[in-house]
Order: sequence, then C-alpha cells, then structure tokens
Amino acid sequence: MKKIFFLSFLLCNAILLSAQSVTGKWKTIDDETGKAKSVVEVYEKNGEIRGRVIQLFRSADEDKDPICKECKGSKKGQKIIGMEIMEGLVKDDDEYDDGTILDPNNGKVYDCKIWLEDDKLMVRGYIGPFFRTQEWHRF
Repeated sequence: MKKIFFLSFLLCNAILLSAQSVTGKWKTIDDETGKAKSVVEVYEKNGEIRGRVIQLFRSADEDKDPICKECKGSKKGQKIIGMEIMEGLVKDDDEYDDGTILDPNNGKVYDCKIWLEDDKLMVRGYIGPFFRTQEWHRF
C-alpha cells in the first residue's frame, strides 16, 4: 500500500512540474481573430528557450506548406513548417525575455518575452513601447 501511495505521489508531482514548464507543444491563437494558427514546439537548447513551427492550421484555399516570402536573411524562402521562430529567451524570475520572435506572415522580427499564466503561455512581441500579446494553449 505504501508503494502505491508513493508512486501516486511521484506521478502527481511529475505532472504538476511538467504543467509548469514553458517547454512543450503549444497551439498558437491569433489575438485578432481568436482562431488557432499553428502548433509551436517550445524547447530548451544551450540554456535558451526556442520555438519552431511544427504544424499549421490552414483553410482549404491556403497553401498547406507555405514558405516565408517576407523573411530576411537565411529564413527567406524557407518553409514555415520546421522554421525556428522564437529564440534567445532566458529565464528572468517568472518569465523568459531578451529573445526574439519572427512573424512568418510579414517577415518581421520582434523582441519577445513569455510567461505562464493559468497554464497558458503568454507570448508578447514588441518594438519599443508597442506590443501584442497572444495566449498559447497546451497542445
């Protein structure tokens, strides 16, 4: 009986700890339309938090495997699926900041910070005092 209780305790703690991590797969929600746009895998590499697009939700009339026509540099012409769009985020108290995020729809790169709020990933892209914040949901 003690073993079952102990194993249950460990399992519950593992679930709670994983739920509190920014890493994992997140469904992105457009802050203007409220529609799901993609799934981004957020992961840690070399002490930084990064994110890459692993799935797109597209309507029947949209290209299912688009390329980033508006991107600059090495990302220009690259397929959006598989593209790293978030990089350089480092932990600062309860959030991660000092990184960047790319909007593949317009090719613009924004400063970025992320944090967890009610098991949602809050993603803020900004230039100077202007910003937009999206809620991403665990996938």
